[in-house]
Amino acid sequence: MTRTLRHCGLAALLALLAACSDRTGDRAAATGDVGDADGRPQIVRVEPGQQVAPVPDWEPPRVEVADDDVESMKEQAATALAAGELFGDADDAIPLYLALREHAPDDADAEAGLAAATGALLEQGGAALAAIDSEPAALVRAREIAAVARDVAPSEQAVTDYLAQVDRAAHAAQANRRGEAALNRREFGLDGAGAVTSFREALELRPGDARAMQGLAAAESALIRQAELAAKADDYEAADDWLDRAARVRPGMDTVEQARLRMARTRGARVRELRDLGIAVLAREADVDAAREYLARMLRIAPPGDSAAVELRERIELASHYGLFRPGQAFTEALGRAGRGPEMVVIPHGAFRMGAEADEAGSTDAERPVRTVRFERGLAVSRNEITVGEFRRFVAATGYEPRATRRGYSTVYDERSGNLVRRSGVDWRSDYAGKPAGDDLPVVHVSAHDAAAYAAWLAEQTGHGYRLPSEAEFEYMLRAGSTTRFPWGDGTPPPGTGNFTGSGDSSPGGRNWRNAFDGLDDGAWGPAPVGSYATNAFGLHDVAGNVSEWVADCWHDSYRRAPADGKAWFNPGCRTRVVRGGAWASSPAQTRSAWRLGSDANTTNARVGFRVVREI
Repeated sequence: MTRTLRHCGLAALLALLAACSDRTGDRAAATGDVGDADGRPQIVRVEPGQQVAPVPDWEPPRVEVADDDVESMKEQAATALAAGELFGDADDAIPLYLALREHAPDDADAEAGLAAATGALLEQGGAALAAIDSEPAALVRAREIAAVARDVAPSEQAVTDYLAQVDRAAHAAQANRRGEAALNRREFGLDGAGAVTSFREALELRPGDARAMQGLAAAESALIRQAELAAKADDYEAADDWLDRAARVRPGMDTVEQARLRMARTRGARVRELRDLGIAVLAREADVDAAREYLARMLRIAPPGDSAAVELRERIELASHYGLFRPGQAFTEALGRAGRGPEMVVIPHGAFRMGAEADEAGSTDAERPVRTVRFERGLAVSRNEITVGEFRRFVAATGYEPRATRRGYSTVYDERSGNLVRRSGVDWRSDYAGKPAGDDLPVVHVSAHDAAAYAAWLAEQTGHGYRLPSEAEFEYMLRAGSTTRFPWGDGTPPPGTGNFTGSGDSSPGGRNWRNAFDGLDDGAWGPAPVGSYATNAFGLHDVAGNVSEWVADCWHDSYRRAPADGKAWFNPGCRTRVVRGGAWASSPAQTRSAWRLGSDANTTNARVGFRVVREI
C-alpha cells in the first residue's frame, strides 16, 4: 500500500491563518500592550483563539489503495475511528474510508465506515460548539470540522444543520469581535451601532453566548466606571446619566442599583466631607468666604434639602453674623489673676426703628427723627449691669482711681429730704444712700470715663473688643424686638419685669413716689441686686430699669446726621455724654424705650451705672 499526502496538516494551516490575522490584536494580547491609539486602556482583551480567521475548504489527503491492502486499510480505518482520529492526516478514518469507497464504490463496509466516521465527526463538532464558551479555540475546531463535513456529506440533513450552527456561531463571534473593538473605543452603542448592539446581535445568533454576555457585562461596567469618574469630579448629574445608560444594558440585573447605592453612599460621604471642611474653616479661621466655597460645591452635588448642606448654610449664616458664637450663647472670659469677666450674652443681629414718633406721650425732639438702624453682626452684652464686685476687681488690679474717689464726693439719695444731694466720702463703693454697697449691687457713682476705663481694661485682659455700647445698640437691646412706648407695651409694667418707680414702692422712711407707675410695687427702693428681675427677650436683666447707664455717644440734640450703622456718635473732646434707660428713681416718661439724657461725662450719682458690650 502506498499513500500520498496531497494536503498539509489542516490544523497547522488553520493555526497559521489565525496567527496571521488581526496581528495587532494578537500582539497586544501576547505582550500585555492593551492601550488604544489614544493611550486609553482597553476595556476587554481578545485572545488569539478568539479571532475569527478564514477557514479554507477541506481537501482530503490522497491515499492510494491496492487490492491486497483493502482489508488491512479497513482495520486501520476502524482503529482510527475508534480512537476518534477522523481527519487530521492520511492515516485517519475519513481519508481512509474515502479512499476505500473511491477504490470500490459498492463496498458496503467502506460506506458504513464512512457514515460512522461522519457521525463521529458531527459529534466532535457538537462538542466543539458546546465548548465555545469555555475554550476560546473551540470555534476554530468547529469550523474546521464543518469544512470536513461539507466535503464528506454536504447533502445530509445532520450536516446541513451543523453547518448552520457553525455559521451562526461564527457570525456571533464576529459580532462579539466588533462589540469588543467598539467597547475599547468607548462606542457603547445603546441607540445605534456600537458595543451593546453588537453583543445583542451575537446573542440573537447564539442565545446564551458567554462571550456576548461578558461583553454586555463589560459595557455595563464601563458605563458604571464613567459614572464613578463623573462622581469623582463632583458631577453627579452626569454620573446619574451614565448610570441610567448602564441600566439599559442588562435590564433586570441589580448591578446598576448596587452602583447607585455605592454612589449614593459616596455622594453622602462627599457632602459630609465638604460640610466638615466648611465648618472647620469657620471654627479655625472664621473664614466665611472659604466656607461659602465649600457650600457652593456641596449644593452642586447634594440632593435638594440635604441636611448637611442645610447645616453648613446655617453655620455660615451664624458665622456671618456671630463669628464663633450663637445667638443666646452666654460666656465669660478669663482676666488673668483678676478672675473672670462679666457674664456676656450674644444678642441677635437685626434692625429696629430708633427714637419716638411725635405723637408718643412724653417724647421730645431729641428723640427724633425716627430712623431705621440695622446691625449686620450680633453683639455680646453683659447680662447684668456691672456690679460693685466686678468694678472692685478692676480697681484692685489696676490701681485706677475713679472720679468720685479723686474728688471725694458724689450725689446720693437723702431720705430726710427725699432728694438727691451731694455727700462727701461717697464713691463707687457706696450704695444709693452713701452706705457701703454689696458686691451684687450695680456699681453707681461712676463717671462715663470710669465706665470706659473698665471696658478698656477688659479689652486689654482678654484681647477682645470690650467697650461701652453705642446709644443705638442700647436702645436695640432695651427694646429687644418691641416697638411700643415701653419695652413691655403700654401702661404699668407686669409684675417682676424690673425695678421701676411704682405707686406701691416705699422708702425706708415711708416716702412714696409722686410720679410713678400706678399700682406697681417692685419691692425695691434704690437699686436692687443685679438679676433680681426677669430677663428681657434678649436674655438681659435690668436694661429698662434698676439704674440708668452710660453709653459711648456724645450728646447731640437730635438724630439728624447720626451714623446710619448704629455706631457711637462720638466727637473727640466732647464733655456731654448720653445716659440711657430708666432707673429706680425715674419717672414713667423717663422709662420709655426712646428716652435719652445728656449729662456731663464727669457726673457721678446714685442713679447711673453702666454695662459693657463685646464685639464678636
